Amino acid sequence: MAVKTFPVEASHILMFARSVGDGNPVYADADYARTTEAGGIIAPPTFAQASAQFDPDYFLRPKPGRPWFGSGKNPTGLVREEGGGGGGAAAGLHAEQHFEYHRHLKPGDVLTATSLPGKTWEKEGRRSGKLIFSESVTEYRDQNGELVITARGVGVRTERPVDQK
Repeated sequence: MAVKTFPVEASHILMFARSVGDGNPVYADADYARTTEAGGIIAPPTFAQASAQFDPDYFLRPKPGRPWFGSGKNPTGLVREEGGGGGGAAAGLHAEQHFEYHRHLKPGDVLTATSLPGKTWEKEGRRSGKLIFSESVTEYRDQNGELVITARGVGVRTERPVDQK
């Protein structure tokens, strides 16, 4: 995560909640939100992932004038490199995502993300050889340096392409 800072704004919270189809009024209605335990508008649980949109080098963002691999096998004709899945290469995928909230995110917060290495481990697969798991940890701290969210993601790669039997 190369993002330096990530401003949390009420309009971002509203748009994020709408984009994931969550109509909970605590994300948009200030009068309602004041009556809740949170005491005001807060961000939905996975909102911290939106910080990727503030990273100009985010690998999933299309780059103007450059081929984009999209989310399918080869939708734009761009062939993925070894280890990227499809095309006979060993495949990798996002396996898990966990968020530990130390407090609610609210409008006015300005987060800074720090990526840390996590654990790695292996398991033997039946059809793909070794499964190699790797964890990434991202800490999100607020404008006062206080830890707000700890996000843990797990990716898995296969040692070789899965047999298509």
